[in-house]
Amino acid sequence: MKLSEYIDGLSGKRVAVAGAGISNTPLIEKLLSAGIDTVVCDKRNRCELGDTGNHFENLGARLRLGDDYLENPDADVIFRTPGLMPSNKALKEAVRRGAELTSEMEVFFDVCPCRIIAVTGSDGKTTTTSIIAELLKNEGRNVHVGGNIGVPLLCMADDIRPDDIVVLELSSFQLITMKKSPDIAVFTNLAPNHLDVHRDMEEYADAKRNIFLHQKSADRVVLNFDNDYTRAYAQDAPAGEILFFSRREKVCDGVFYDDGAIFEVSGGRSGRLMEAEDIFLPGVHNLENFMAAFAAVRGFVSHSKMLETARTFRGVRHRIELVRELRGVKYYNDSIATSPTRTIAGLRAFNRKVILIAGGKDKNIPFDALGSEIIARVKTLVLTGLTAEKIKKAVSSAPGYAGAPDIIIREDFKEAVLTASKTASEGDVVLLSPACTSFDRFKSFEERGEFFREIVSELRVES
Repeated sequence: MKLSEYIDGLSGKRVAVAGAGISNTPLIEKLLSAGIDTVVCDKRNRCELGDTGNHFENLGARLRLGDDYLENPDADVIFRTPGLMPSNKALKEAVRRGAELTSEMEVFFDVCPCRIIAVTGSDGKTTTTSIIAELLKNEGRNVHVGGNIGVPLLCMADDIRPDDIVVLELSSFQLITMKKSPDIAVFTNLAPNHLDVHRDMEEYADAKRNIFLHQKSADRVVLNFDNDYTRAYAQDAPAGEILFFSRREKVCDGVFYDDGAIFEVSGGRSGRLMEAEDIFLPGVHNLENFMAAFAAVRGFVSHSKMLETARTFRGVRHRIELVRELRGVKYYNDSIATSPTRTIAGLRAFNRKVILIAGGKDKNIPFDALGSEIIARVKTLVLTGLTAEKIKKAVSSAPGYAGAPDIIIREDFKEAVLTASKTASEGDVVLLSPACTSFDRFKSFEERGEFFREIVSELRVES
């Protein structure tokens, strides 16, 4: 089915789009241009919506705004934004009354004419998605990147060709209502995350599993053998091809690390792909990201292009991104690290103790493991945001804490960065890796990372 055919099928129906954010804006415009009766629902008030509200009204939309924006939407079809959970009381009531609940991503799976590779996981999914896309581009394929990164793809679906490849990063919020799975599914790892939104770990894990549960026998799933959750998921996977990646074990089918090299194994026969040191990006987590990507594109990308990509791929912004070196101090932006496990991975990417800036909005994830890691890998800890005291307690109460590292709390984010800079001396690394979301002060981790980059770029060389 083409997107145009799907839109035509909405003629005569009332459509509500819940959430007037970036991911839904092209959809709203598409519906209105097709003459579909569309109501835009958003929790912001008219003043907060600003020019966006004017734009939608000028196109013919009706607006439902404010705290009760979801009450009785009076719609036949409701598109939810990813952050709006299907368990929402008003949405459940609308579905009970007969409304169809869907999303931009669900419809995209229905209308996409080409192969889809999708990546999920608690950590590493953005980098892995970007590596897969880069590998395919270097092989000469026409690639479209979307989901949690890139641009909303639904309204571009009719321009995508059957021989193109779509590469998606999918969050648990997108996957929780999915009834279809990609042709190739990659599951990087699973650890507690987003427990401030999901009911519990079981709901979070079940949402993630949708990335492969609806696959067919001709499909492929790539799983992390070193992660207890994802290794066990192999028994539930309906895909005909199940590949593992591992940096600890020699897997029977997939990609593994052994004695400084990366190997690919297929049909019981293994071959050396490259040396691990050929990967430009630092850290064992990036070794895992590349192995997952290599397994995903097996049969689509040559070994020579895999090696070329490993040597040249410089990473993704806000992911252990070297911002600047000043007076012998290197400043790294890892604002994407919105969970303790991601920050632990960032700390392990360096062969020295770092000056760490952490803290933000709580996701109801314990910081116990991070506390022990900080003691082992951090020289000075600068905390800011709503979780500052909680992280401080996790560190100071961890086994082995004897006053090191120094713990400094700064209420203001900029002051925290400046404090970290003042404590640094030649040879040090200053790392922003918050272990928390940005929503206490920023709209997104990207905004937080950009502000960090701005502060660092304004630091002056002392005379």
